[in-house]
Amino acid sequence: MAVTDRCNLRCFYCMPEEGIRYLPKKDLLSFKEILRLVSILSDLGVSKVRLTGGEPFVRNDLMNLIRSIVEISGIGDLHLTTNGVLTRPHIPELKKANIASVNLSLDTLDRARFLAITRRDEFVAVMDTFHALVEYGIPVKINAVVMDGKNIDDIIPLIELSKQYPVDVRFIEEMPFNGEGSHYNKLNWTHVRILQHIKAAYPDIYKADDPAFSTSANYRIPGHAGQIGIIAAFSRTFCGTCNRIRVTAQGTLKTCLYDNGVLDIRDLLRSTQDDGLISEKLMQAFRSRPKDGFEAELNRKDHAPLAESMSTIGG
Repeated sequence: MAVTDRCNLRCFYCMPEEGIRYLPKKDLLSFKEILRLVSILSDLGVSKVRLTGGEPFVRNDLMNLIRSIVEISGIGDLHLTTNGVLTRPHIPELKKANIASVNLSLDTLDRARFLAITRRDEFVAVMDTFHALVEYGIPVKINAVVMDGKNIDDIIPLIELSKQYPVDVRFIEEMPFNGEGSHYNKLNWTHVRILQHIKAAYPDIYKADDPAFSTSANYRIPGHAGQIGIIAAFSRTFCGTCNRIRVTAQGTLKTCLYDNGVLDIRDLLRSTQDDGLISEKLMQAFRSRPKDGFEAELNRKDHAPLAESMSTIGG
């Protein structure tokens, strides 16, 4: 569930340096509409919600939304994805709200490379957030997008975090959702190459059990407190078991990251008070989801290119 399309970073793989045209506030789902939608989804069997953006903490009063969602009957786990820049002051409240986990976007442990990738000098703030999350005992997953020529030297240092701290480190294939389209003729750093690179440094790494519906292939290294994960987001090898649904900040339902929207939920929420009708429309969309991301891409209206920003589609 994306709560905003706005972000305080300008990451190379997410949006152009000049940023994107943000939506007017009236075009975003209100917190009241988000809570109504989550309640409807809960009645349909959804028990896990992840708040994302853009950067969620750019939106004012996010903590009030978090406290309200955890009170919705049927919602067992509330998770959060953040870049960590604005998160540190809210960590005590996140702990009190019993947040299930935090995904922290962190592509490098080098301050200069962080500036080059994000175009903002916020590395210190992000690391303060990381250490505070660990201190408060909030489960942490680090998400690192692997970018050719940008942060390959960071793969091993990031893995070393999982030795010292009980955190999972997940490496994600770069996708073309950056507001510009793909930066490469082909993807050189696929999930296969990422694993080969890791195995060269950690030959005793072994495959761990993947949770049901996992989008990551998970591994363990003897002596490490946390796990390593690899997400084949571009190769799309996990599509057969993916049960995710995504709602953008403007209320568009995406049953696959690679489609360009299959249902205008915002219009439904604003045009009817009949939650049963909305449930019916949602179930129709869920039953019609494509078999994988490649089919979803082919089904895009007018075969539009994959040039949106992840900030817009809820990444």
